[in-house]
Amino acid sequence: METRYTELYKKVFAGMGELAKESPELMKGFGMLHKTSSSDGALTQKEKEILAVAIAIVVHCEGCIACHVKDALEAGATHNQIVEAIGVAILMGGGPALVYGTMALDALKEFEG
Repeated sequence: METRYTELYKKVFAGMGELAKESPELMKGFGMLHKTSSSDGALTQKEKEILAVAIAIVVHCEGCIACHVKDALEAGATHNQIVEAIGVAILMGGGPALVYGTMALDALKEFEG
């Protein structure tokens, strides 16, 4: 049975697929940007995904939370690393980030199974 963040993750990617049909060059460019910015460099892919979780919380993007929590786990991030990133996001984003931080924690628990 799929749950909230699994469904949201799939919905985000389905929407991006639809947008790619309408604007292939836009999504090709975004795909290249995503690949380049999330690849290992001075920061590992795992570290970049953990950063993306924190940023997703601060900018209040629930779809981004779903995607980057899942991607962080797949890149090897631990439960505690993601929870610490949630804490940093709350520090930087205040009360609204606290609300979105709870969403990220829900997503983490869901994707961990």
